[in-house]
Amino acid sequence: MSESAYRVDTISRLAQWRIEALSSCTYRKSDPFKIGLWNCIRYLTVERNKQLFVKLYPEASSVARVQPPIASFIIKLVSCSAPIRKALAHPGVCDKQLKNNEDFIWAVDTTFVGKFIIDVEFLDLKIVPQPGREPSSIWSGYFNKEHSLSTALSSLARMLTESIRTDITINSSSGSIGAHRAVLATRSPVFLSMFSHNLQENELSTVNISDMSFEACQAFLNYIYGNFQPDEFLTHRIALLRAADKYDISDLKEACHDSLLEDIDAMNVLERLQTAHLYRLPRLKTGCLRYLVNFGKIIEIHDDFNLFLQSADRELIAEIFHKILAA
Repeated sequence: MSESAYRVDTISRLAQWRIEALSSCTYRKSDPFKIGLWNCIRYLTVERNKQLFVKLYPEASSVARVQPPIASFIIKLVSCSAPIRKALAHPGVCDKQLKNNEDFIWAVDTTFVGKFIIDVEFLDLKIVPQPGREPSSIWSGYFNKEHSLSTALSSLARMLTESIRTDITINSSSGSIGAHRAVLATRSPVFLSMFSHNLQENELSTVNISDMSFEACQAFLNYIYGNFQPDEFLTHRIALLRAADKYDISDLKEACHDSLLEDIDAMNVLERLQTAHLYRLPRLKTGCLRYLVNFGKIIEIHDDFNLFLQSADRELIAEIFHKILAA
């Protein structure tokens, strides 16, 4: 049997294991695979006896015993052999602690024969960082403070939050925030140019960012000043991406790019694809196209996809169909 028969393909939070054929009384274990930045969810097994049994479990290691993953996921069996693609879905798993290969067993009465796919989409993965601490999602902390704190001293946060000797006002669509020319100019070549010439913003000591809400603007300035807030960042990623592109803050743009790759799903993949095309994010575009085409999700959202095609950029449409033809 080829090596690919045991390989689990992953993209963002989605894992798929393609089973070419499984005869009766057969047992098969996948190669180890990685989800997100964490290796603890590692294996799938499938066994056909009187029923079909599917298991998902972590590697048997000291890490898994001390910090067992707490998983929420949707798992499906998708037939590839029938004339009409059909799927059988598990009711769903929420906050299930997985310590060994007996913690999640799905017994399926199925008539699937020939090729099929085991499709696992992770809604969340949590670990307990230290004994006695609350479980923490591996994705909520994916983009950590080091990205921001490496480019700004921690004292800058106080300058912003306490409005210490501010010399310019940022006007958002729903409120104003005091800031500092020197800090903004240091972080953005656009702000540097703005404050180096006799432009309206420099003379009036105001910058109007009317396409950002007060909350998104606060998140934008918090990032610039090193006062990174994970929940705030996740909530305003698209607005932050737009601001990073507008004011040429490359590290923030790359941070948004990385984060948007982490939670692609059927509800946001078309929006993410459009965003990737608009802001020239090649890895996000590739990820969205793989999710839709290589992992077959375009079939599940065909109505939304047809609406998307009516308004999408022609160049993007051409890329999509080229990907479909190549697959």
